[in-house]
Amino acid sequence: MSSAIEQQVTTFQEQFKRVRDEVSKVIVGCDDIIDGVLMSLLASGHVLLEGVPGLGKTKLVSTLSDVMHLKFSRIQFTPDLMPADITGTNVVQEDALGSKFLEFQQGPIFSNIVLADEVNRATPKTQSALLEAMEERSVTVGKTTHKLDSPFFVLATQNPLEMEGTYPLPEAQLDRFFMKLKVDYPTVASLHTILNRTTRTSEPKVERVLNQGEVLEMRKVVRAVPIARPVQDYAIRIMLATHPQPPYAHTLTMKYVRYGSSPRGAQALVIGGKIRALLQNRVHVSSEDIRSVAFGALRHRILLNFEGEAERVDTDTIIKGILEKTPEPT
Repeated sequence: MSSAIEQQVTTFQEQFKRVRDEVSKVIVGCDDIIDGVLMSLLASGHVLLEGVPGLGKTKLVSTLSDVMHLKFSRIQFTPDLMPADITGTNVVQEDALGSKFLEFQQGPIFSNIVLADEVNRATPKTQSALLEAMEERSVTVGKTTHKLDSPFFVLATQNPLEMEGTYPLPEAQLDRFFMKLKVDYPTVASLHTILNRTTRTSEPKVERVLNQGEVLEMRKVVRAVPIARPVQDYAIRIMLATHPQPPYAHTLTMKYVRYGSSPRGAQALVIGGKIRALLQNRVHVSSEDIRSVAFGALRHRILLNFEGEAERVDTDTIIKGILEKTPEPT
């Protein structure tokens, strides 16, 4: 590596580590989840966090916003939430001369980091208010399109247990999430640390270590990492193996899958692989980098058929089978 590239990689690793270390002061036992969230932010993507209540999903997002000099807003999704409550609306105003005019009042979507808490509790009409913002980084109200600031990052949470009164996210919206991360229950050692930090007179405080310009610069570094054609072909074959049609289909996908990943899944594999390569002190993507991000990138993009749902097949099982059977590039 040249000295300039080596300096860029070193700076990237140091900034990533500083953010991870600060978030880890508050969030315990979730190193993989923290890495996945940061990778999605640096990939210009969004994250869906799934886990039972009380595991710190909301706390993770609010802590991340505290660590960065970025504007943060929280939206609690409920069945009576309306699209205008998210995007904002035109309000009639009156000037000093008594003339009335329409003025746009921005909603909470106009932030850098947006927490969509329990996103599956809102109706499909309200959920759809996020679609344009997540993909186009803009919001259209009436006939006017309003651009969102960069970076724009949505972290949505959902509870996999209490499904009464919920509305499952449509496939088009799921596909807009760069990763779906599962927040597991903490270990005994992690629980001891959590209790020691949260049941005493003072709780850990975090420092702001990254600003808006540094985040955007890290994104540029990620995009500049090259990937060899055979490794990119490996990512494509993994993505195509999630579809039930030959010639790349895995036996599990042919039996249990109705529809596989879109090209966004391959994009997530490649960009996630680039970030992991940088963290491993490399400026080229390897097959191991692709495999390491496969579960987060693909688990929400695989739609099960009736047989798969009836047998409660976990999409992670299908991805594991695909990774075992898909040959690496020679």
